[in-house]
Amino acid sequence: MSDTAKPIEVVDTTMRDGNQSLWGATGLTTPDIFAIAPTVDRVGFRACDFTSSTHMAVSVRFHREDPWERLRLAAASMPNTPLSMITTGKRFISWRPCAEDVVALVFRTAVRNGLRRVQIADPMNDPADLAQMARIAKDAGVEEVVIGLTYSVSPVHTDTFYAERAMAMGACPDVDRLYLKDPGGLVSAERLHDLAPLFLDGFARGPVELHSHGTIGLAGPMYVEGAKLGFGTLHTAVGPVSNGTSNPSCETTLRNLGATGFAHGLDRDALQAVSEHFRALALDKRLPLGGTPAEYDAAYYTHQMPGGMVTTMRRQLE
Repeated sequence: MSDTAKPIEVVDTTMRDGNQSLWGATGLTTPDIFAIAPTVDRVGFRACDFTSSTHMAVSVRFHREDPWERLRLAAASMPNTPLSMITTGKRFISWRPCAEDVVALVFRTAVRNGLRRVQIADPMNDPADLAQMARIAKDAGVEEVVIGLTYSVSPVHTDTFYAERAMAMGACPDVDRLYLKDPGGLVSAERLHDLAPLFLDGFARGPVELHSHGTIGLAGPMYVEGAKLGFGTLHTAVGPVSNGTSNPSCETTLRNLGATGFAHGLDRDALQAVSEHFRALALDKRLPLGGTPAEYDAAYYTHQMPGGMVTTMRRQLE
């Protein structure tokens, strides 16, 4: 690897999006997470996509655990890795909109228990709502506010649509980072060539991240192309909790980046230990193992169902 190779950051999604996409958000308990947290901290991830209001509800309803204690214990065990919460608009637990003071209370309580980063994705990609949520998060003490613009295929979701919203977020002083959020895994490497300049130029003042799912097998090559185009941060899960409806595999992504001239600062030994931990958990709890790339399925462009929703729907239908 050349000394001049461009470094790429990695956000780990294993405990939030991976757990949600493959295991219906019910797979992990606080002891499961606490046992591996110090090792995760050694890997060197840019951040850890750790929780959401859905995960907090699950920890209470399914595991009879205190979600604030989970956050507190993990934050204490991972001082070098910012823990992140994702929220979709003004809501908490319920899918109905809640009052702004409730959102502010949630953020303040999360920060008090160790949260440092928030990922915000408004279902309508509404710039005013996103800016308002960013302000609420900053006022609550969140260190890093990351806005996600959600990708969809429709007559409304044009290049102009995304360009305008990326520029609006670039003009918002409370937004630290922007990311392309592709929950259906629908963005191909070819399509990314059109989207990349809209995001990177619109938010030229700060880092831009890339988030996708392996639902129809496009995310792996798309991530490599994203690094070439200028996305400096990629969202991945460790092998046993990756691919399929989950996010791309961290291990495979690192190999592909290395083969195409990019560097990273991750501790591979620690990463292997984390991967082995989640593999053992999956086998012990009889949870579905990830890691197998999905075949291309054009039907996803019709229903555009997000990864986590696919798994939940299948389980409910069964």
